[in-house]
Amino acid sequence: MTENLAVKDDFIRAFSGDLGEPGWLTELRINAWQQVSELALPFVDKTKIDRWNFTKFEAYAAFQAGVTNEALPDSVQALVADDANVYVQIDNRPARLQLSQELVDAGVIFTDIITAAKEYPELVQKYFMTEAVKVDESRLTAFHAALVNGGMFLYVPKNVEVKEPIQAVFAHGNAVSPLVNHVLLVADDNSAVTYVENYVTLDTENKGIVNIVAEVIAESNAQIKFGAVDNLGSGATTYVSRRGHVGTDSRVEWALGLMNDGDTINENTTNLMGNGSVSDVKTVTVGRGKQTQNITTRVTHYGLASLGTILSHGVMKDSATTIFNGIGHIKHGASKSDAQQESRVLMLSPKARGDANPILLIDENDVVAGHAASVGRVDPLQLFYLMSRGISKEEAERLVIHGFLDPVVRQLPIESVKLQLKEVIEGKVR
Repeated sequence: MTENLAVKDDFIRAFSGDLGEPGWLTELRINAWQQVSELALPFVDKTKIDRWNFTKFEAYAAFQAGVTNEALPDSVQALVADDANVYVQIDNRPARLQLSQELVDAGVIFTDIITAAKEYPELVQKYFMTEAVKVDESRLTAFHAALVNGGMFLYVPKNVEVKEPIQAVFAHGNAVSPLVNHVLLVADDNSAVTYVENYVTLDTENKGIVNIVAEVIAESNAQIKFGAVDNLGSGATTYVSRRGHVGTDSRVEWALGLMNDGDTINENTTNLMGNGSVSDVKTVTVGRGKQTQNITTRVTHYGLASLGTILSHGVMKDSATTIFNGIGHIKHGASKSDAQQESRVLMLSPKARGDANPILLIDENDVVAGHAASVGRVDPLQLFYLMSRGISKEEAERLVIHGFLDPVVRQLPIESVKLQLKEVIEGKVR
C-alpha cells in the first residue's frame, strides 16, 4: 500500500478535466481532498475502526465514460431482466443503461452520476452532497467527494409516478482501485418511484476498498421505496452511508439486505424535515466468519407529526460480530411525532457476538416513542413444533431463520432481487 502520494490537486484536476466535469465539481473534489487528512473518521459506537483500511490504495481508476454494452458476468446477468429499467456498472465503467421511452418522455432522468453532472449541472449541483450528506462530515465523506468514480443519478419530475421499479447493479472486481460510488435519487413534488440496487463482488477473495454514499431526496408529497442488497466479498472493507431527506407529507421506505462478508460500517440515516413526513426502515443481516459489522440506523424528527419506524433483524454465526445501533431522535419543535424501533439478533454460535442498542432521544413533549431489543438463540419450542411434524433439526432451524428475516425480504419489489437475497441468506446460514 502507498500513502496515496499520487493523489494531489493536479492529479484530481487532470482526471476531472479529462472527464469534462463542470468546474464546480472539480473544485468540490479538490477542496474535499484537502480535508481528508484534517478530518477524523466517523464516530462508530462500540466498534474500533482506527486500524481499518478505508483510504489507502495501490492505484486509482477514474470513471470511464460511455456505456460499453459488454457481456455481463453471470452473477450480474441473473439479476437483470431484458426489459428492465436498469443501470449496470462494472467497477468504474457503465456496462448497460436502459430506460423506457415512456419514462424518457415523462422527463425522468436516469444515467451515471458523472454524465448527469455534465448534462444536468444545475440539478446535480443543487443536491450533490449539499442537503443529505455533507462533504466535511468525516474523513470518509471527504474521501468520497474527492474520488467518486462511479454511481447513478435518478430524477423523477413533479407529478410523475414511476410504476415499474428502477434498478441499478454495481459489480466490484478490481480490488487494486477503490470503488467510490455515489447514488443520488431525487423525487420532486408529488412524484413516486421504487428503486432497488445491488452490490456484488466478482472476486470474493481480493482485498479492496468500497466507499458508498446514497442521497435520497423526497420533496413535498413524494413517495420513495428504496431497496438494496449488498453482497460484497470477504476481502472488501466497506463504508456505506445511505441518507434520506424527507419533505412535507413525504414518505421514504427502506428495505435493506446487508449481506457483505467483509468488515463493514453501515450508516442509514433519515431526516424527517417536513411536517407529516414518514420513514420506515427495515434491515436484515447475516454475519459469518470473522467479520465485524456496525449497523447504525437513525431517524431524526424535525417536522411536526412525523413518523419513524425501525425494524432490524440479524443472524450471527461462526465468530462474527455485529453491533446494531438504533436511534430515534425527536427534536424540539417536532411535537406529535412518533418514533418506534425494534432490534432482534439471533445467535447461531457461542463464539458469535450480536449487540442490539436501542436509543431514544426526546427533546419535545406530546410525542410517542417506544423500543424493543432482544438477543438470543433459536427458540427450542419452535424447533420442537417443526420437528414433531417430521422435519429434521437442521431443516427446522433453517425455516426458523428464514421466517425471522422474512419481514425485510418480502418488501423487495423485484422478484429476481428478492430471489437473490433468499439465496444469499440460504448460503450464509447453511
